[in-house]
Amino acid sequence: MGRSRRNKLKEGIFEAQIISLSHDGRGIAKVDGKTTFIPFTLPGEEVKFEYTFSKAKFDEGKVVEYISKSAERVEPICEHFEICGGCSLQHMSSQAQIKLKQETLLNQLKYIGEGVEPQSILEPLLSQNTEGYRNKARLGVRFVTKKGRILVGFRERNGRFLADIEKCVILNPLIGQKLPEISAFIENLSNYKQIAQLEVAIDDYRPAIIIRHLEPFTDSDIELIKQFSQEHNYWIYLQSKGPDTVFRLYPEQNVEPVKLSYNPVKDIKIGFEPGDFTQVNNDINKKMIQKAIELLDIQKDDSIIDLFCGLGNFTLPLSQFAKTVIGVEGEQTMVNRAIETAKNNNVKNAKFYMANLFESFEDKEWFNDFEYNKMLLDPPRAGAQEVCQNIEKFGVERIVYVSCSTATLARDAGILVNQKGYTLVSTGVMDMFPHTMHVESIAVFVKNKK
Repeated sequence: MGRSRRNKLKEGIFEAQIISLSHDGRGIAKVDGKTTFIPFTLPGEEVKFEYTFSKAKFDEGKVVEYISKSAERVEPICEHFEICGGCSLQHMSSQAQIKLKQETLLNQLKYIGEGVEPQSILEPLLSQNTEGYRNKARLGVRFVTKKGRILVGFRERNGRFLADIEKCVILNPLIGQKLPEISAFIENLSNYKQIAQLEVAIDDYRPAIIIRHLEPFTDSDIELIKQFSQEHNYWIYLQSKGPDTVFRLYPEQNVEPVKLSYNPVKDIKIGFEPGDFTQVNNDINKKMIQKAIELLDIQKDDSIIDLFCGLGNFTLPLSQFAKTVIGVEGEQTMVNRAIETAKNNNVKNAKFYMANLFESFEDKEWFNDFEYNKMLLDPPRAGAQEVCQNIEKFGVERIVYVSCSTATLARDAGILVNQKGYTLVSTGVMDMFPHTMHVESIAVFVKNKK
């Protein structure tokens, strides 16, 4: 199949009214009946624009002049907003961002979930900080010949090149305000052109950086890396190939503490490696855990199953209130860490198992040897379709579903409500990713009484 051809661009200045936003935050207008994407606009705004791209099914344009502006428009907090692809909604007020995400959630439930509606809407969980909140990121590294220097950061909005940014206001400032220093450090290494990416993780105490490199470092490079680590109080890891090649260069691997860690609740400390999945927003993560505990309405005799449990982010806090909590996760390394963490925290009523939850699990020990009355689901973007299609085999009366994808939550809600006899009691959004279109949500399902 050949590539679709670009149409010849219309010349001149045109007018449009923005009716909605796309999944990536661009304004959507209908011009002569054709969908036109116009970045940096908001619903209700009228603009003059010129065309920048045209295909058979849609066009793209850029604003020349605002005829009228939305009351929700604010000044972006970052000077790089229009170039960098890290954020998409900095020109919209925080209140409007939350409202947009709530509308997205409810619309997805209605259309993808085939008519699913909650009995009530939960108050949104708001982030204490809308700047400097992000504690996990993958940053591109590229030597740009025309600029004569190393760039470190996110891709530009068009996705082709790295954005030339001096700082990132949504990253934890221990990293986000240090990009020039990090760039200068990399330039001093002999194989700076062979560094592909930095993976950043910040725990409750310090930042860690995984340097992904394509060629070995020289002895002098190693000394420079250690010196940089000491000066900035960073933990530095090296990765030459796959995830199994990651090791901590400084401090050395046998120096305590051996892992990063965070406290999801007061009396639990979870250890993790910088490449492990952890939530990016520590403040919202803590609030989310407390909300899940509240919504599960945990009683002292409850037996809870936590599916897609990861490191035990929910499992271990839930164990403080329930009789038994079983965590199931698809990655053995995460299961091993969760078991170790439970032991380190003297948690005796939580157990962890490894299983692929996208496949049949009826022969698994954790499925056959325990009885559960409540469930927590925290799946990846793919959702929990296999679990929901077999939910009657668990016999749970209450489900709290934490989702990073409104589309798959809506699909799974449709299964639970329309096919499996559950009611969507309540749902709401959590501001895990301020200034982006990403919607984190939570929902409560209760089994209908016969």
